[in-house]
Amino acid sequence: MSSIRTVLACALAGTALSACSTYRGDVATAETVGVQAPRVAAAEAPQSIATAEDIDTLFAEYDEASLELSPISKSYRGIRDEDYGRWGDFSDAAEVRSEALLQSTAEAMRENFSPSALDESDALSYRLFDAMAKRSASLFPYRDYGYIFDQMNGAQSQLPAFLINIHSVDNADQARDYISRIQGIGPGLDTLIAESRERANDGVMPPDWVYPYVISDIGNLLSAGDDNAVLEDFAGKVDALEVPEAEKATLKANAVSAWDSSARPAYERLLAEMQRQQANAPTQDGVWRFPEGAAYYQALLSNYTTTDLTADEIHAIGLREVDRIHGEMRDIMEEVGFEGDLQDFFEYTRTDDRFYYDNREDYLRDAEAAIARIEQKLPEYFGVLPDKELTIKPVEEFREQSAGKAFYSRPAPDGSRPGTYYVNLYNLKDMSKNELEALAYHEGIPGHHLQLAIQTDLGDLPPFRRFGGVTAYTEGWGLYSEELGKDMGFYTDPYSDFGRLGMELWRAARLVVDTGLHHKRWSREEAIQYLKDNTPNPDGDIRKAIERYVVYPGQATAYMIGKLKIMELRERARTSLGPAFDIREFHDVVLTSGPVPLSILEENVDAYIRDELAMAGG
Repeated sequence: MSSIRTVLACALAGTALSACSTYRGDVATAETVGVQAPRVAAAEAPQSIATAEDIDTLFAEYDEASLELSPISKSYRGIRDEDYGRWGDFSDAAEVRSEALLQSTAEAMRENFSPSALDESDALSYRLFDAMAKRSASLFPYRDYGYIFDQMNGAQSQLPAFLINIHSVDNADQARDYISRIQGIGPGLDTLIAESRERANDGVMPPDWVYPYVISDIGNLLSAGDDNAVLEDFAGKVDALEVPEAEKATLKANAVSAWDSSARPAYERLLAEMQRQQANAPTQDGVWRFPEGAAYYQALLSNYTTTDLTADEIHAIGLREVDRIHGEMRDIMEEVGFEGDLQDFFEYTRTDDRFYYDNREDYLRDAEAAIARIEQKLPEYFGVLPDKELTIKPVEEFREQSAGKAFYSRPAPDGSRPGTYYVNLYNLKDMSKNELEALAYHEGIPGHHLQLAIQTDLGDLPPFRRFGGVTAYTEGWGLYSEELGKDMGFYTDPYSDFGRLGMELWRAARLVVDTGLHHKRWSREEAIQYLKDNTPNPDGDIRKAIERYVVYPGQATAYMIGKLKIMELRERARTSLGPAFDIREFHDVVLTSGPVPLSILEENVDAYIRDELAMAGG
């Protein structure tokens, strides 16, 4: 789904990688809330889609119509047109239009084209679009169950984050567009406040402990007054323009006026509503408490993992993988000569000051150095390499207390915005030196940046494949990249290798705690205790992670499920091809079709194996 709420929830959270459970906005139209209506308002595919003579045209027409429904998506792609000052429609009506466009396009595709009559690439695009539409349809009935305001993807922080990180200002007109978006925060938030209130009245609220985080985000913006993060960012962007000083002063004054007249009062109304809801918020954590919670959670698992695995099966896989990784950790414990059991070793690596940084600058320096070292070896492991820049930045102060520990934001297709690895340095005791390498490889190179930069440059593919996402594929690749770093000769310090295993253990334990929370009815404290007993992570890291899984159900299961499939396929190719196996060719097969469900990834690798064997035999 491509509505504004989905884009905010996914793209601005830094994942930007996959479909997320969506918010549902108020059923009021854009005009009634003061947000500019997008120019395309039809609830089904335009005639040009229904009559498209070739499938590439159909996909291109869908992409154009979808972008017209979402000015935010345009900005994220680097498109700066007449919609650059718009947010778009925050309402449920927009969500319905977006879904109707997707489903009617899929129906037109099914009626007018047959995969058997298409070439290999177009047939794969057909299957991927069909699968995307079906996944979206399976989740759409549950769109009321998503949380509008929470500490992970809440609009209270994602709207400012969008302006700061995505809305670039290269001239005075784009500065005025920025001001227009500041002005639009008020009516947009009012729409979401109204829906949040309605949803709360229906019993759909996040747990009580979520509200202090949201209230903190709001308070950070309000208490800063006209020195808040948005206006500070705007002033910095305007100062960099080559325009007269008087014009700069006028632009800044207009931005302050827009904030004070629209955004600030809306944040004050949001604060009051969050405080009102907090008094009645539930204490249970999992989505099992919703009327169709079990079906909703299974739909989420199917969407994120692209498999038919049940919650119980995923839980069992997690327990198995936790046991395996514990065994490998004991080997490292023996290697470094540590005396005691695994829990003692966890406590040692969790608490000893030698494993933590004293300042942010040293962490960022070492993260940049790790990326630079592994980048030099990429040609030995990849045939296709990215040409997009990667930057490493700390999470902004206004949201660092609530944001996750690390995330990645993809580059603009035209190169105007680099790929960015964000690292949260709010509490350095949550950021172990041992995990620095694995985290950098996952979020940066050869993980998300390499994969997404390559995907963005696949210009021959339809836009939905260049810019879409499949969580199990993308996060599976990220986790696979952590282990690939070891294959490439890194993690030379055994404690760093222990950190790599700790990160993998973290993803295995996610399978246990996510299903525990949402299927087995564990409390937040029970899930926290499981991670304390089974992982070396600091307490603050553990608490923040469990709180993420509570408000982002199912998503965390995709990492390990995807990684296990990629490892399985690599071993299959290596065994089948023997000395002819080339790791570069394998990686190119995985990466150059863009994100695909795991079943289709398996088909692609099997086809590669067959082709290689046929060539060898011929």
